[in-house]
Amino acid sequence: MADIIDLSLVTDARRYFHKLLDARGISYFLRKDGNRLFQIEQAKVELVVRTAARSRPSHLPKPPLHAVDHCRKEIRRELIRRVVEAMLQTGL
Repeated sequence: MADIIDLSLVTDARRYFHKLLDARGISYFLRKDGNRLFQIEQAKVELVVRTAARSRPSHLPKPPLHAVDHCRKEIRRELIRRVVEAMLQTGL
């Protein structure tokens, strides 16, 4: 059976992610007390995905678990790409 990808969930999550990114910056998504230089705070990624899932119209069913996992991975990938881009711009 093929994996289910809910494109509307991914689109909504990306939209919310970009709004948070514009409002708070990339450091909002990074753990400040971690032992690594740049460590993604998983709770912030969950916040984005959960908010996107809750903002769905009530007539649509809850997104399948595989679709939520895929959405979480997509947001993490985008965040990693942005962190690497910021590192390259600063010369780290």
